[in-house]
Amino acid sequence: MQDNTKGKTLMQLFLSTLYISSFTFGGGFVIITFMKKKFVDELHWIDENEMLDLAALAQSSPGAIAVNAAILVGWRVAGFAGMLTAVIGTIVPPMLILTVISFFYQAFAENLYMALLLKGMQAGVVAVILDVVWGLGGKVVKERSLFLCVVMAAAFVATAVFQVNVILIILAAAGVLEQAGFFVGDGYSDPGAACRKEKADGAWCSRNGNSAFRE
Repeated sequence: MQDNTKGKTLMQLFLSTLYISSFTFGGGFVIITFMKKKFVDELHWIDENEMLDLAALAQSSPGAIAVNAAILVGWRVAGFAGMLTAVIGTIVPPMLILTVISFFYQAFAENLYMALLLKGMQAGVVAVILDVVWGLGGKVVKERSLFLCVVMAAAFVATAVFQVNVILIILAAAGVLEQAGFFVGDGYSDPGAACRKEKADGAWCSRNGNSAFRE
């Protein structure tokens, strides 16, 4: 019975990643958007905080973001078998499409209608990326932590204005949050939220016995 359930999960994982990869145009960030909608909003296999973590790991690791994300999501859902299933489902569509295009590259490159089609896809990709920014970024804002909002804004300025490498931004943000005490043990916690709870209980805001993060 357990093997049957796992088999259904793997099949659903394969079909989901196959579908997502087949209709993902515009880069790895787009596939993160589709994965969030599928695995977080629809199937509820992963929560939003985990999806944020997986997206950060996929971006900061070597290799294609789409494949990295598939590895992480597959492993999270069904272990090693899930990882292999997700990767296969992700790489099959582009491999087939690029194989066909390679045979007719000259015709595609000089075709006006194909050029217009690609332009239309680019506009759609921008909308999809904005959608995931609104969803995942809104999750951070809803934490009502000024510190998190400042870190998020600083990261945006660093990449949009100063063209800082995304990997460096992610590592710097992780280091800042760790030093600030946002990572406790194996889990994630917001000291601002803990502080608010302590104040509601009539206690001083503290962390590890010392006063900190007083609002």
